[in-house]
Amino acid sequence: MNKDFLQEFVKSREDPVYFMSTYIKVTHPVRGLVPFNLYPFQENIVNSLESNRFNVLRKFRQAGCTTIAGAYSLHFTNFNKHKTVVILSKGDTESTEVLDRIKIMHDELPSWLKQPITESNKHTLKFKNGSVIKSRPSGKQSGRSLAGSLLIIDEAAFIEAIDTIWAAVYPIISTGGRAFVLSTVNGMGNWYHKIYNEAIRQENAFSVIDIKWQDHPEYQRQEGYEPLYQELEKKGVNVDKWEETTKLNMPFKQWLQEYECEFLGTGETYLEGSILKRLVEDVSSDYDIKYNNRMRVFKQADPTRQYVMGVDTSLGRDRDYSAFQILDCYTGEQVAEFYSNRTPINEFAEIIDREATLYGTALVMPERNTIGENLIDWLFNIYEYENMWMEEGTDKIGYLTTAKNKEFILAKMEEFIRKQIVRINSKRTVEELLTFIIDDNNKIKADRGKHDDLIMSLALATFALHTLSEGDILEYSQIPHKEQLPLVPSKWKHSIATPGGITEEDMRWLLTKTKE
Repeated sequence: MNKDFLQEFVKSREDPVYFMSTYIKVTHPVRGLVPFNLYPFQENIVNSLESNRFNVLRKFRQAGCTTIAGAYSLHFTNFNKHKTVVILSKGDTESTEVLDRIKIMHDELPSWLKQPITESNKHTLKFKNGSVIKSRPSGKQSGRSLAGSLLIIDEAAFIEAIDTIWAAVYPIISTGGRAFVLSTVNGMGNWYHKIYNEAIRQENAFSVIDIKWQDHPEYQRQEGYEPLYQELEKKGVNVDKWEETTKLNMPFKQWLQEYECEFLGTGETYLEGSILKRLVEDVSSDYDIKYNNRMRVFKQADPTRQYVMGVDTSLGRDRDYSAFQILDCYTGEQVAEFYSNRTPINEFAEIIDREATLYGTALVMPERNTIGENLIDWLFNIYEYENMWMEEGTDKIGYLTTAKNKEFILAKMEEFIRKQIVRINSKRTVEELLTFIIDDNNKIKADRGKHDDLIMSLALATFALHTLSEGDILEYSQIPHKEQLPLVPSKWKHSIATPGGITEEDMRWLLTKTKE
């Protein structure tokens, strides 16, 4: 190798930005094979990869980020011995395409700069120096075979079971390996969203790379790119109208996801994105815990107030969760929450009896589907709890959820949250709402692998609150006497929601005493 080649070799090895901009060629969808001249925002991505072990990138479409990941993989393996790069994509087509791009990059390098290839197939590219690039489609068992020096996860927000894959692969890279996670956004509540937001809050080791479409010279005019704009104009592309044209050609929701990188308003969440954003911002970290953190108390019981409790029951055997929510009847605020998948029904009933009694003998509205009947039996016959929801016109305690009325109580919950009648303090509850979706069949449910027990207990509590208040929340300042009880709807005068009911004469007596 002559002196000039040696200097170029060293310079390329030490500076991946120089290597890519000077020697890498890529296939452009319009221009064909072209030099990979990095834009400033792309250089920043490469520099962050060099400076940090763990990087998470939030990207817009057609930003060239997957190409950067491929070029960086080639630099990493070309100039280092016995290194393994693993690129994980959402499917086999994507994983093959990434490796094909890298093969083209390698083929176009000058002979004195590139490592000879010793093995090349659909998913593997091995070099003479012992380094290898593996491009793999995602799968539940992927993590077990992803041992490598550098792990790249492309379009992470769209990979199923990525949390399981990450849990399996992290021990492999934890002792010195590196990770680059990149994706366009895909709603909230998924693993990518979680990793990104934890990185923003500096709760994990990832460095955040944020890029904006306005940084791309082909999307917004910038100084120094006049030859590019002249070339684009010959092809009928007006950069000054790129934003306007692109917005016209796609739904606004898609624009938010693909180019504005908005986590909110993307994905098919039950609650609208701006509402979810407010809920995320308003959660409280100020709470007391009870029962080994199964219960979180945001406001202690106030004897001058009345409360409602919605209850969703499970077996307590590490499957679905038993949950209850307690709301203040006067403010609609969530004051307490219980959540556990290891609490048997008898213990759950005991906790409900104790806490509901503490909160002013709260109106308890348990779902009576399946095992809910067992919980009601414990509450009514064993603990003799005196204030439970009774179905109007019957002697049946609890709320029987059907497909039809489930949509109704969920709609009421959505309305009360949207109008800020109900205020949520719990991060656990909000996290369930982030993954509560409307699927392709218009079915409202928790996303795959997620739960909705806190949501259903909140919906029951909200419906009880709605029924008690007939749609309006009484402001505490409007109560003439602190000992005043919430007004009971007239339709309940013959059968209030307690075992045995309260007669009209009892109600007149109660209201008379309240006025005194």
